[in-house]
Amino acid sequence: MGESGTPPRGPTRPDTSVAHNARVWNHWVGGRDNHEVDRRVGDRVASILPVIRDIARADREFLVRAVTYLAGERGVRQFLDLGSGLPTADNTHEVAQRIAPGSRTVYVDNDPIVLTHARTLLAGTGDGATDYLEADVHDPDALLEQAARTLDFDRPVAVMMLGVLNFVLDTGRARGIVRRIMDGVPSGSFLVLTHPTHDAEVGGGSQIPAMEFWNENATPPITARGAEDIAAFLEGLHPVEPGLVSCSRWRARAGSAPVVPQYGAVAMKP
Repeated sequence: MGESGTPPRGPTRPDTSVAHNARVWNHWVGGRDNHEVDRRVGDRVASILPVIRDIARADREFLVRAVTYLAGERGVRQFLDLGSGLPTADNTHEVAQRIAPGSRTVYVDNDPIVLTHARTLLAGTGDGATDYLEADVHDPDALLEQAARTLDFDRPVAVMMLGVLNFVLDTGRARGIVRRIMDGVPSGSFLVLTHPTHDAEVGGGSQIPAMEFWNENATPPITARGAEDIAAFLEGLHPVEPGLVSCSRWRARAGSAPVVPQYGAVAMKP
């Protein structure tokens, strides 16, 4: 499945009668910002795809390792977190500002529930800057224009797209979104990506039936992709070792986590 963030086509009033990805994901990671319908659908998905909670944990742990690497080893001080989802532990700005208090983070989502929680909870340090945008990843030009109020696009930016492109069902359009956003950031910037997969070699055999159930009972619709299609999102970028792998194994201690059917990668714009 996907991460907590979603790129819906436009802001809508919260509909608590239908399970929503941000709230279901919150349920999977042990949060309380969800409703009975989210728990019911989430538990049914987990019965079809038993590793979904492992995926949720692995995705968050990947975020922590990626931001730690970028802020600590690569000196990145700006982060653009797309489809950020409901706040939880170790949000992007918290990880970055523990290493470099002056780091700037812009969160982007347009789910109304996410917006309410983020504006209340996502406060940064006095040295840095944390902002939240109501914007749509389907409109990258407007997104970049708004983000420029907080981020300096003459300096490297880490673009975080964790569990976002799986909600853009057309692969060609998803590639175009990535290209446009990466075109808008300077050389030395990074793309940080996770994406669910149906590839059997990383245990993705149950993704398709789980996503079919999801698409019939929850919102927004979602898709899995194979490694080749996901790797194509990195076209023109230089992947950081170990490249595109199960997100649980990206720069993780050997044997520290099970392989999950969610790929992860970090890649630099030359």
